[in-house]
Amino acid sequence: MTEAVIIDSGGANLASLQFALERLGARAIVTCDPRTIAAAARVVLPGVGSALDAMARLRRSGVAALLPTLRQPVLGICLGMQLLFESSAEGATQCLGLLPGTVQRLTAARGRPVPHMGWNSLTRLRPDPLLAGIEPGEYFYFVHGYAVPACEAAIAQVEYGQPLSAVVRRGNFWGTQFHPERSAAAGARLLGNFLQLCS
Repeated sequence: MTEAVIIDSGGANLASLQFALERLGARAIVTCDPRTIAAAARVVLPGVGSALDAMARLRRSGVAALLPTLRQPVLGICLGMQLLFESSAEGATQCLGLLPGTVQRLTAARGRPVPHMGWNSLTRLRPDPLLAGIEPGEYFYFVHGYAVPACEAAIAQVEYGQPLSAVVRRGNFWGTQFHPERSAAAGARLLGNFLQLCS
């Protein structure tokens, strides 16, 4: 059976993510134990709430120091994706530094409230196994007030007043700004693709 470890980052969406992975046939364990995470075949870093609080939890548990050493596939989701970058404007937070760039606050405008909450389609920038079988124009569910502008690591982007990085990759680290566990069939396909990735 495929195994995935979900890092216990303190968010409220852990159970829905665990259930989504288990529906796909995976054994999903929620933990913040560095030894269990290091031994996992695949690792998911979810996150909701503040970057400052999330990084404090990861540092206290020793997971922040562990993550850059991992060689298995790692998927950051929502805030978890943002934490892969160098820093966040949210609380002037130093993040994990696995991807270059700074997470920025979204700017509200008429018809474009912040947080960005709802269904949006992606523009694919280059092929990647994480996006295999996902058709152009498929919709995913976003909930976020901070984002990474379009960057070199982006393999797909979303338009919300400007092009934003929606899916990123560098080596064995992937990230999605949206919540695949809340994105119906397209999200399930993406999580299924992640479970097929090899180190």
